[in-house]
Amino acid sequence: MATNERFQIRGVNHIALVSSDMARTVRFYRDILGMPLVKTIDMPGGAQHFFFDMGNDDCLAFFWFPGATPAQPGVSNAPDLPDRGDITTAHGSMNHLAFDVPLEHFEEYRQRLIDAGVDVSMILDHDDSEWQVAREFHPGVFVRSFYFRDPDGILLEFASWTREMGRPDDVAVDPVDASGRHTPV
Repeated sequence: MATNERFQIRGVNHIALVSSDMARTVRFYRDILGMPLVKTIDMPGGAQHFFFDMGNDDCLAFFWFPGATPAQPGVSNAPDLPDRGDITTAHGSMNHLAFDVPLEHFEEYRQRLIDAGVDVSMILDHDDSEWQVAREFHPGVFVRSFYFRDPDGILLEFASWTREMGRPDDVAVDPVDASGRHTPV
């Protein structure tokens, strides 16, 4: 099997898609497909971001954005990098693809991409409040990441988990249904 000599990519950290109804998404992925719901987040502006464990600590994640455009074939690229502007994409679109990288190499890998001429976002420390732009790493962070694009404009992310997820307080947010109401499932 071929090995990557540049980066120790261990697989997919998470794939982030956009849901038109988070409550329906939870019922399908958790209750029908059996994927454990391991992280729920209410984001600024009423959006949500939920993570399901696909196995091997790989996650399938969904955003729900209030007022997002209905699904449109070919509308799949976020307009900006997360630290620079809007990342809302259409229902059913792939928002970004996150590669799981070792935390101990996280900043080194970011610098390697910068040195290769890749435009990268600031480091974002994602915690249970609003998304935080990293000034320094702190204990409330569950994942560290930065974003960049491939040559076709696909939004990519290098992400490193900082702790195990799936604790009761990690899944305390009720999903939003298509009308924008929080719906217990």
